[in-house]
Amino acid sequence: MTVVASRFERRHRDLYETEKWATEALIRRFPVHGLTVWEPAAGNHMIADVLREAGATVRTSDIAVYDRQHDAIYDFLVDRPHSEPLVQAIITNPPYGKGNRDAVIFARNALERCDGLVALLLTAKFDFGKTRRFLFADNDRFWAKIALVDRIQWFPGDTSGTEDHAWYIWGPKGARYTKTMFWEGKK
Repeated sequence: MTVVASRFERRHRDLYETEKWATEALIRRFPVHGLTVWEPAAGNHMIADVLREAGATVRTSDIAVYDRQHDAIYDFLVDRPHSEPLVQAIITNPPYGKGNRDAVIFARNALERCDGLVALLLTAKFDFGKTRRFLFADNDRFWAKIALVDRIQWFPGDTSGTEDHAWYIWGPKGARYTKTMFWEGKK
């Protein structure tokens, strides 16, 4: 696959809705049945809906309301409210920001706020940065990467996605994990 530049003009707090198949690819490898999950960049609940269908209890939050209400409104990158949900997992497609800087902060915050499973949908090369070793190579919790062999279509229309993505998974605190690589697609 060749990565091509998108012609889509990005806007502040734009909504990137994750196609259902991408979340299904995650839960084929990491089932969520019976877990309480926090989706802190919930958008219109595309990920949350798939997690619920798979048997998870899901708490949602986001920086803004799009078409669906959340359990809470706040900025996961900055705010630390008194009533964060007690959860066993954080699963989300976070904002990336320029140079993936927001995604790095999001990953760090997720690992600090959740002692359980953390799964983030990010660009496929997110783990390549030497400044991110603390998240991967030097992190005992880093468990797996699921490379998505199909591209996500973020916006309606006939165009396909322009970038490759992967799920990055960190395991619960207190254990060491054998780092594993998987490949999943639409099926």
